Amino acid sequence: MDQPLKAVSKFLSYILRHRPEAIDLELNAGGWAAVADLIQCAGKHDHFLSEEIIKKVVISNDKQRFKLSEDGQYIRANQGHSIPVNLDLLPLTPPSALFHGTATRFLASIMASGLLPSGRQHVHLSASYEIAIAVGRRHGKPTVLKINAPKMQTDGYLFYCSENGVWLTDYVPTQYLVEVE
Repeated sequence: MDQPLKAVSKFLSYILRHRPEAIDLELNAGGWAAVADLIQCAGKHDHFLSEEIIKKVVISNDKQRFKLSEDGQYIRANQGHSIPVNLDLLPLTPPSALFHGTATRFLASIMASGLLPSGRQHVHLSASYEIAIAVGRRHGKPTVLKINAPKMQTDGYLFYCSENGVWLTDYVPTQYLVEVE
């Protein structure tokens, strides 16, 4: 993704996941915003968007963070919200291995308290070790935790998978975590 599109992607992440009120944008209960409203509200705050730019960001975002409605009139973030939204996700059976990438400096705290959503609606997990290690690198020296998802599910915890393949759960207690060497 080129730099201008990356900047738009970061702006959309901020607005659609965390602070729609920063540009006076209203999201519905499912986190959807009308594309026309997004363009208008962003423009009033010196962020100039167009349908074409928004579509390019949605298509080219390597993490597939956003989704357009079938008619292209609405947009939302697929996951990562710190504001309450109902993504209409159904509980699913997780894969046998799920991973969480983090920085080593957070490991002691995680092993004491478990994985918490940290201001988001859910804890984010990956079915891929490689993706987890890349996530961990964004925060410093990486480490990866393996989650015993089948045992968690047996014990009553629910798992969801967002449209872009990120696995979500409310909390991961320490007894289900093992550091991957």
